[in-house]
Amino acid sequence: MKNRCPWCANTFPEYVRYHDEEWGVPVHDDQTQFEFLVLESSQAGLSWSTILKKREGYRQAFAHFDVEKVARFDEQKVQKLLNNKTIVRNELKIRSTINNAQRFIEIQEEFGSFDSYIWSFVDGTPIQNTWESMDEVPATTALSDKFSKDLKKRGFKFVGSTTMYAHLQAVGLVNDHLVSCFRYQEITQLK
Repeated sequence: MKNRCPWCANTFPEYVRYHDEEWGVPVHDDQTQFEFLVLESSQAGLSWSTILKKREGYRQAFAHFDVEKVARFDEQKVQKLLNNKTIVRNELKIRSTINNAQRFIEIQEEFGSFDSYIWSFVDGTPIQNTWESMDEVPATTALSDKFSKDLKKRGFKFVGSTTMYAHLQAVGLVNDHLVSCFRYQEITQLK
């Protein structure tokens, strides 16, 4: 039996797969970055398991996370999304996703890619933490504070420090697998 981070123990298979295959893996693809930005922002105030169960619904509702298409969603599309039971039907979050897509494109235009922008916060090298227990893992850090503040300055919504720390963990800028977790060593070897 593999030793995993306790937060994914006794959960549904997709949650365990997310932990085992995605969480903490360095992401250098803008579409995947946008996907996690949409999902993490949608999670604000909810559990990750709620969002993970609706991930396919989000994929369908938000054009397979094609940022260019989402940036062009109009009022008619917003109304359609408000009636879509496969996603969280929160009007502010839906509108913020469209807004964030537009801001995401602005970052791509300024930096060449969202990847270049986000990885500049860690000078291109993931932070390798050495947590022994979940009690040590912070909800926010100076890095997530800085990232959140910069995104807000650029007009992003639902990008508080806690939400953005979850994003940094998800896309591998921070390795917060416990050292006892089988994924810890695997993730530290990824670039």
